[in-house]
Order: sequence, then structure tokens, then C-alpha cells
Amino acid sequence: MERVFRSLKSEWVPPTGYVSPLEAQRDLSYYLMQRYNWLRPHQYNDGVPPARAEEKLNVLSGIS
Repeated sequence: MERVFRSLKSEWVPPTGYVSPLEAQRDLSYYLMQRYNWLRPHQYNDGVPPARAEEKLNVLSGIS
């Protein structure tokens, strides 16, 4: 979990912060649910985003 927040702070959050809580919620939700899980390559998964790596595991295990 610490790695997620480190990546979030270093890659996504603007240095000056957000203007409003709503803007922060929208931006951080996008980062966590879309970019981090589906687009951002992860070294641990051989360059595959976590959600894609999990899909591969589910296919192998027969879980849908």
C-alpha cells in the first residue's frame, strides 16, 4: 500500500495541491482506478499493470 501512495504523490499529485476537494477526489479516483490499475506498467508484474496481471491469473485458475 505504501508503494501506491508513493507513486501517487510522485507521479500524479500537483506540487501546488488541488483547488477543491472535488477536484482532488476526481483526479485521485482516476489515477487509482484507471491509470494505476489498468495502464501503468509494474516492474513486479513484468511490465504488466495489476488488473491485467490479475486477469491472466483468473484465466489460468478458471475463476471468472
